[in-house]
Amino acid sequence: MIFAAKIVDGSNGDVAVDSYHLYKEDVRLMKDMGMDAYRFSISWTRILPDGTLRGGVNREGVEYYNNLINELLSRGVQPFVTLFHWDSPQALEDKYGGFLNPNIINDYKDYAEVCFREFGDRVKHWITFNEPWAVSVAGYAMGVLAPGRCSPWEMGKCSAGDSASEPYTVSHHQLLAHAAAVKLYRKKYKVVQKGKIGITLVSAWFVPFSHSDSDSDAAKRAIDFMFGWFMDPLTRGDYPLSMRRMVRDRLPRFTKQQSKLVKGAFDFIGINYYTANYADNLPPSNGLKSYNTDARANLTGFRNGAPIGPETGLPWLYVYPQGLRDLLLYVKEKYGNPTIYITENGEHIPSHRNKHTET
Repeated sequence: MIFAAKIVDGSNGDVAVDSYHLYKEDVRLMKDMGMDAYRFSISWTRILPDGTLRGGVNREGVEYYNNLINELLSRGVQPFVTLFHWDSPQALEDKYGGFLNPNIINDYKDYAEVCFREFGDRVKHWITFNEPWAVSVAGYAMGVLAPGRCSPWEMGKCSAGDSASEPYTVSHHQLLAHAAAVKLYRKKYKVVQKGKIGITLVSAWFVPFSHSDSDSDAAKRAIDFMFGWFMDPLTRGDYPLSMRRMVRDRLPRFTKQQSKLVKGAFDFIGINYYTANYADNLPPSNGLKSYNTDARANLTGFRNGAPIGPETGLPWLYVYPQGLRDLLLYVKEKYGNPTIYITENGEHIPSHRNKHTET
């Protein structure tokens, strides 16, 4: 559901590119372009309309994805399927607060199992969540993505929320839901279906603002609070030490069983990379707490009046290609050289009404 009042020009995505009806043409275009893989997302509520298995499976939704998958394979295009790309079921938001409530872990696992059972004989690459950082921060610390929550004192546009605690709760539940789905897939489906399962994480690259040790530490904290927030639990079973030290009791704790469940819960990591920022150290604050200030790193795209890279149509996106190489080397060296797929990358080109942009 999209609320027009939240959108600048009141537009919505009810139809968009209409791939529901035009999927055959879309796949033909992919083949013409020489593509051999296609990453797409399944809509949770197209499979389970009220978000739960108890509410029943929408067979028409299952049929659509079966048709799309079969069409892709008939053209030699491998499907990479994302199970959750920010569209939390409204019914679960209304019922218990969505990802703020641990009940969503089992409901997500049930949804994932329907997908494994219905499509797993042909889908060999599963992505449980796309950018859990974006859901947690943009949805619960900045209020710019659904469900539009943040501390009212901080952003001035949220009627409810707590930027000091809710982002951490939501990320915790996403990690546990991810791990539950991975455990299920490995136990019940992987041997027969011979597929792989992972998660897609997003990260910018962070360059120290100066050569000072404090700015170098700020850059390290910045990546901990964006990428390590998820990658550390997946590789060592707990959040980064910098987060434990700075967030303290606002950061949820894993039980021993949960830590064991999350650690190693991936066959591959998808990485979305778009941009880089300078990071300089901020002193401790005695003010109100928020995820947005917890890392004590001031992030900026400019130094001495010059941008870190060419500017684009988005105020936060600077073209900084070497950051992708730096990020990949960082992941290789710190996290044991996991299998990585680049699942998103690119830049924003401003749109102009009634003007075609050549690609």
